[in-house]
Amino acid sequence: MKNLYQGILASVIFATLSSFSFAANINDPLVGKWKTVDDRTGYSRADVEISKKPDGTYEGVIVATRSVPGTEKMLTCTNCPGNLKDKPFLGLPFIWGFKQNPDNPREFNHGRVLDPIGGKIYKGKARLSASGKHLNLRGYVGVSVIGRSVTWIKY
Repeated sequence: MKNLYQGILASVIFATLSSFSFAANINDPLVGKWKTVDDRTGYSRADVEISKKPDGTYEGVIVATRSVPGTEKMLTCTNCPGNLKDKPFLGLPFIWGFKQNPDNPREFNHGRVLDPIGGKIYKGKARLSASGKHLNLRGYVGVSVIGRSVTWIKY
């Protein structure tokens, strides 16, 4: 009987802690699903789900892909470097290592951005709009001036 009570208590504690973690992520405007928009074509190429890791950094994983009209849908990251090469796009880490700027909670810095088409990894920074519905993501080499910016839409 004692083991039964301990099991029930452990379940209640786990459920309570999980709900606190879930509630914290609901209030985090960066966490959730985002529709990427290709800056060159204007088409949405993928959906990315961003989560906050236990170390406080953010990671985005591809959860859906689409092809640009008139092109074949790409399924694997044939141009990706290292251990990401030939991995399926679904589940592929797309952004990682972003840290919230303590001086401006809408800015996220020190991240990495994977260009799954070209296969390169760039330094990254991001900024949330005041409404929290748009994310301006910049990937760059060396200094921020040399790079590309894209805007993602939260849904």
